Amino acid sequence: MSRQRSKDTKPEVAVRRLLHSAGLRFRLQRRVPGMARSTIDIAFPGPRVAVFIDGCFWHGCPEHATFPKSNPAFWREKIEKNALRDTRTTAHLESLGWTVLRFWEHETPEQVAVRVVAVLRPVTGSADRF
Repeated sequence: MSRQRSKDTKPEVAVRRLLHSAGLRFRLQRRVPGMARSTIDIAFPGPRVAVFIDGCFWHGCPEHATFPKSNPAFWREKIEKNALRDTRTTAHLESLGWTVLRFWEHETPEQVAVRVVAVLRPVTGSADRF
């Protein structure tokens, strides 16, 4: 598991490129205030928008998640804990006034970028280039 990327994954990088080309500026891997081990994949601190791009396997995507055949009890528990942590992180950020956007890695970068821009446009008035 230590070999698995936790940041700068292909889906994250593709979305970041599109957001940057739309004129949006953001912070990467920003720590969640009050949660020691959680980070926001793409953060917009001014308007308080947090974007997470979750891997289908690691976060238990309802469409694509599968459990390995070896040691299935371990993997089921691990992935359920990941999903619970995601829920807690979302609730914590929302309690601090953040808007939380969660996407699955199987969603196209274009779909993700369009939805992020749609949330940010009313708040920032920018990203009309997308």
